[in-house]
Amino acid sequence: MVSLLSQAVADGRLTVTEHGDRVEQAYAARTLGELSVLTLDLVPPEQQPINFDDRPVHALFGSMRRSGRWVVPGRFPLSALFGSVELDLREAILQRRHVFIEANVLCGSVRLLVPEGVQVNVSGRTILSSREVRTRPAGGAAGPVIEIGGTLVLGSIKARTPRRNWRERLRGR
Repeated sequence: MVSLLSQAVADGRLTVTEHGDRVEQAYAARTLGELSVLTLDLVPPEQQPINFDDRPVHALFGSMRRSGRWVVPGRFPLSALFGSVELDLREAILQRRHVFIEANVLCGSVRLLVPEGVQVNVSGRTILSSREVRTRPAGGAAGPVIEIGGTLVLGSIKARTPRRNWRERLRGR
């Protein structure tokens, strides 16, 4: 965040006084919301360092994907009606250690990509549906938990930790 502000003053998009004020606000910030407003006028929304998008995800006869660096709220609603939703949480910032996803799915699918060490629990009602959870647990301490609740009818939920390529395995990541 501070490096983006430094680039802005070097490019002439901010004065030295504005830079000093915003850096001071960045270091005094206590929430992600306070940080996200500091760079709104400097870069377009898709290039923001923190994407604070807490809107629900809806897929109606299509597909919807959310990925990259974004903030996952503690309670996150999603719905898929004859469609598919993919949430890539590998670079996401979880607001809490326990995130509850309220999924309402009818003849659709939900796919989650989670980093290693994140536990996924499916606790919602499922009717003629499938659920597949293939994640790698954390090595030591318990990691964050993502709970998927809601109602799933004639659909599927898949959660997995992507495979590491051979370079990552050699490096021990």
